[in-house]
Amino acid sequence: MAVIVQKYGGTSVGTPERMRAVAQRVVSTADAGNRVVAVVSAMGDLTDELVDLAVQVDPEPPEREMDMLLATGEQVSIALLAMAIHAAGRRAISFTGPQVGIVTDHGHTKAKILEVRADRVRTALEDGQIVIVAGFQGVTPDGQITTLGRGGSDTTAVAIAAGIDADMCEIYTDVDGVYTADPRIVPGARKITEIAYEPMLELAASGAGVLNLRAVEFARNHGVVIHCRSSFTGEPGTIVREADETMEQAIISGVTCDASEAKITIRDVPDRPGVAAAVFTRMAESNVNVDMIIQNVSEAGSTDISFTVPGTDLVRARRTAEAVVAELGAREWVVDESIAKVSLVGAGMKTHPGIAAQMFRALSEAGVNIDLISTSTIRVTCVVAGDEADVAVRALHDSFGLADGDIVVESIPGCGEGDL
Repeated sequence: MAVIVQKYGGTSVGTPERMRAVAQRVVSTADAGNRVVAVVSAMGDLTDELVDLAVQVDPEPPEREMDMLLATGEQVSIALLAMAIHAAGRRAISFTGPQVGIVTDHGHTKAKILEVRADRVRTALEDGQIVIVAGFQGVTPDGQITTLGRGGSDTTAVAIAAGIDADMCEIYTDVDGVYTADPRIVPGARKITEIAYEPMLELAASGAGVLNLRAVEFARNHGVVIHCRSSFTGEPGTIVREADETMEQAIISGVTCDASEAKITIRDVPDRPGVAAAVFTRMAESNVNVDMIIQNVSEAGSTDISFTVPGTDLVRARRTAEAVVAELGAREWVVDESIAKVSLVGAGMKTHPGIAAQMFRALSEAGVNIDLISTSTIRVTCVVAGDEADVAVRALHDSFGLADGDIVVESIPGCGEGDL
């Protein structure tokens, strides 16, 4: 008897009709002889509606109270899904995140899971019940309600799967898998049938919104196999698992775009030891996630520091940047919200020279200007103007031949192995 965790997003349970369809899928999985745990998000746009409601009451609501508010959305979903399963003739029981032992740190609105105490889940499964768990939420060791941030239900599902040693964690969404690019931008994008954790981590980190980054990271750390698939069809999706000799190591896995970040530049920072540490220590203390960092060459004893942050952290980042400028004696700070990150990801990039050169040339030929550049062994990211992002994605998808899987990497004279 297999143990399967299934996660359903807000779109999948957005209406009573869709809720009943999810219930039928869960029941069918159980009828096939499996033990099933379903993790669900809040219905439709309920989370956004709750955020809007909070801002109407308080433009800068306390994060603890935001968690208390937002956690209610998933509680509606779990009760309704349990009712729908009961109406379909099967026994089901719903639990909140705290009730099933999702223990987190104190990082309100984007807490990290510390421990999963899954005894109640295991007991209910052994009793023959289908278990419904609220995604996105947890509790601190001292009893404070927390939420895990956008996409946190994916992380809940993977954490539960790890906690009960599930055979598979199925992430059901409104798309049918991971693609070489967003099909809305590139109609010829190709679905990836199987991908290793590492390239999937880079895709998630650089803007592929199908799977949550922390969920993939948790899956890699605990060996959880993920099947990303559509809640509206029965078609296979994308399997995410540990790489082995049977898995094709694609040179390029995909092109991603992320327009949700902003760039902050602190100008004329005094060029002395400890300044960068001071800037990013303050950002960390304000619970701001910093992504790309670029520091210019020092001129006349000062330098500029640029970095990108998620749009959700921008209010805190602005406040912190203003304090840092005053503290360090810098000239000013500026924010550019009209940017996008375009990334090329592939595990095979580290053994194929000239990838970055081909990328830059393709962007140049498409008339796309590059602002910032960041690289890893399996990723190259460029920050471009937001209104040029779609053009950039299509240009790269075409240049590398991702549509048909016959990846084209041009030969660059003088490049050695490992040169991006």
